[in-house]
Amino acid sequence: MTLDRFYPIFDSAHWLERLLPLGIKLVQLRIKDTPAPALRRDIRQAKAICAKHDCTLVINDHWRIALDEGCDFIHLGQEDLDSADLTAIRNAGARLGISTHDKVELTRALDLRPDYIALGPIYPTILKQMKWHAQGLDRLRDWRERVGQTPLVAIGGMSVDRAAGAFDAGADCVAAVTDITLNPSPEDRITAWLGATR
Repeated sequence: MTLDRFYPIFDSAHWLERLLPLGIKLVQLRIKDTPAPALRRDIRQAKAICAKHDCTLVINDHWRIALDEGCDFIHLGQEDLDSADLTAIRNAGARLGISTHDKVELTRALDLRPDYIALGPIYPTILKQMKWHAQGLDRLRDWRERVGQTPLVAIGGMSVDRAAGAFDAGADCVAAVTDITLNPSPEDRITAWLGATR
């Protein structure tokens, strides 16, 4: 499959409503620590917004609700893989992206034949505490060789200025979070990202 080269990640449907009209074509909804009813509302709203803007929606972690709501793309971290019903996800026809941070995780992920593999953090990130140091572009090049034809997503500390290096190292797609949401003008930052990735 082919992914759009720009993959922003947001923690509410509000961000999607605000920024998808600018031309985003692939987006992840990653919501943590939210009660199920509110989570379901956000997923439902995000699905409607993405349909309106012809944008592919990926739901992080909450695969049961995502499938219940008719979403067809799930992203799972390594811990999520331990509890997810992968058979149910596949039987529903949903696509699957998987996070990886080391070679053991990569082997596990590739055995599951995902629709993409994510490697991170490429650079230091302030988004969350991680036990992994920055992976760097050399690790990204190594992953490119190891994943074959599977699309490769670079995530963690990514910025507009760093995108070209990630693509040169073999990433098919670059994911960004705080570079957008903490920017004084998220709209301008999205425009810059689109210019750097299209």
